[in-house]
Amino acid sequence: MTASPSPRDQFITVYGRMPVLEALQKPDLDVAKVIVADNAHGRAIDQIVDEALRRDIEVQYTSPARIKRLAGNGKQDQGVVADIAAPRMARLSDYLAQRGEAHTTLFLLDGVTNPSNVGLILRSATAAGIDGVILPRLGSPHIGPLVIKASAGVAFAASILNSASAAEAASLLRERGFTLYGLTARAKLSIFQADLAPRAVLVLGGETQGSTTFTDAQLRIPMRNHVESLNVAVAASIAAFEISRRRG
Repeated sequence: MTASPSPRDQFITVYGRMPVLEALQKPDLDVAKVIVADNAHGRAIDQIVDEALRRDIEVQYTSPARIKRLAGNGKQDQGVVADIAAPRMARLSDYLAQRGEAHTTLFLLDGVTNPSNVGLILRSATAAGIDGVILPRLGSPHIGPLVIKASAGVAFAASILNSASAAEAASLLRERGFTLYGLTARAKLSIFQADLAPRAVLVLGGETQGSTTFTDAQLRIPMRNHVESLNVAVAASIAAFEISRRRG
């Protein structure tokens, strides 16, 4: 039996007083509910509650400990979180079932831990029309204020596909007929010359250890003047727009 979708596959949880207030002040964001610690007080909290009530958004009160669990960041939650609907976020398995055999190009983040890099990758991939970015829960940062800020708010509308781990995602993708490509400076074949499969996944390795996922082929971005590598977000942007160029 297939498990029902988790709220984590439908909502992005924003924490912190200013991020929550800013989200409430953006009419294009669908805020499902606001949850406030019962010991949280101050002008910003009052503004948050007033804005939520003005928009007819549910406000719940709970313990500070629960707020910390919901935020996943006990040092910066500031006693308030908000669940914001992410219409293009889904479990990878559900997304693949819906796509069927359609031509699809995805990014798989494998150990990318810097929130700014994740946000920039989401922004570039969305702008270039990449079909989805797989964000494993193991080894990837929570989509919080830092990711959202780096994406310039695009994270709320990005096609984010959730999986438990990069290894689980890779296994499922192979079962569904995808070819996995690693992006590495050691590869012989240039991404600008490679013929990508109709159902392709570009695996983007982490900032320190690189990728741990076995890939079917490896591609590189040619570089000159003795430059050995690029920041993962920069490399992802180059790859995304090369794929976009091919699509026309």
